[in-house]
Amino acid sequence: MTDEGYGRFGSYSRVELERFFYLDDEDRRLIAVRRRDYNRLGFALQMVTVRHLGMFLADPLDVPAEVVAYVAEQLPSSNTPGRSSGSTAWWRSPMSRRSCRPGSRTSRG
Repeated sequence: MTDEGYGRFGSYSRVELERFFYLDDEDRRLIAVRRRDYNRLGFALQMVTVRHLGMFLADPLDVPAEVVAYVAEQLPSSNTPGRSSGSTAWWRSPMSRRSCRPGSRTSRG
């Protein structure tokens, strides 16, 4: 990673997502002890952010949607028994509310 790309996400292909943002068994054990689906997703995103960028983001919601979707695909949901880990509908509603949050960059236009 060059200095100008340090601390920033780029655009990722599926192969790059699998390479940089894969959650192994130990990661999943750490994530599993979090209380709710959104806590597990947030913890997982912080984990992959620090691992990939070498730092935390000032705004943890600045993770690209394709990274959020890929990480969410790897996490089981406690909301729907028997749900396959490929479904990501459980996190979309809270993430979509970000644009309505007062003071968010996307609400300023």
